[in-house]
Amino acid sequence: MATSTFPSMTGAVDNTSAATFIPEIWSDEVIAAYEKNLVLAPLVKKLSMQGKKGDTIHIPKPTRGSANAKVENQAVTIQNAVEDEVIVTIDQHFEYSRLIEDITETQALASLRQFYTGDAGYALAKNVDDALFALGKSFGDGDGSDWTNSNVFELGTGGALATYDGVVSANEFSDVTMRELVQAMDDADVPMDGRSFVIPPVLRNAILGNTRYTSSDFVGGRAVNNGQIGNIYGVNVYVTSNCPSLESGAARAALMFHKDTMVLAEQKGVRSQTQYKQEFLGTLYTADRLYGTKVVRPETGFAVVVGA
Repeated sequence: MATSTFPSMTGAVDNTSAATFIPEIWSDEVIAAYEKNLVLAPLVKKLSMQGKKGDTIHIPKPTRGSANAKVENQAVTIQNAVEDEVIVTIDQHFEYSRLIEDITETQALASLRQFYTGDAGYALAKNVDDALFALGKSFGDGDGSDWTNSNVFELGTGGALATYDGVVSANEFSDVTMRELVQAMDDADVPMDGRSFVIPPVLRNAILGNTRYTSSDFVGGRAVNNGQIGNIYGVNVYVTSNCPSLESGAARAALMFHKDTMVLAEQKGVRSQTQYKQEFLGTLYTADRLYGTKVVRPETGFAVVVGA
């Protein structure tokens, strides 16, 4: 023990001598490193199954009719078709759990619990986003097994669209790419409103290098909102690092689709529960979500594979 006589201060209690009484404090602002921007889920049609029983949704998909000329003195033309349907199965149930021991909950700051609840919401939301991105395998004539189908393209010469064959090309994105994608949407009779183009950061870099897309017409003077970076030819453009990785990380997939292309059916949104576990002297925290996803109109969704 050090002592001193006033006015000497050699015996003052400071942070060094009282170090054992000063706790290590976790920052109140716990930020998950490099959290990915989630933008896909809000852009697709949502069906609420909250409070409803059952595990299957049947969505009618009627065949479009045609207008027929009325012939004088003859009856009208009666149209009949065996209507199709899309079946959405609610079979994706995911959870996020943490067991917080009493000693930890007693000594840790409230930010620890806040981090876990925030992290749970992010993890479950990312899981839904991943499931929606995977539906790109079912665009066109795809069966959901891989990324090679009639509506998945890569960049050909000059940026023109070419059918993706499983090996990404080294060609660069250009205005030709965008115009051909828009034409593909038009040819599929996709409504002009509700179109979205969700791209990885590498494609955003290419777009920002095109002066045509850095004008006020593109950005519209808007602040970035949920990943939206602009509008090209009537298509809202969003960027996210959650776009699928292909070819062992050598390529990324961007999706262009209409709001009705895919559906997200939620039977249970994010639910948080806690339970004290006496046998462990701790509190079990669990968050879960129950949902299903499906491509409703595969002809209206397109994917572009670009080098990562």
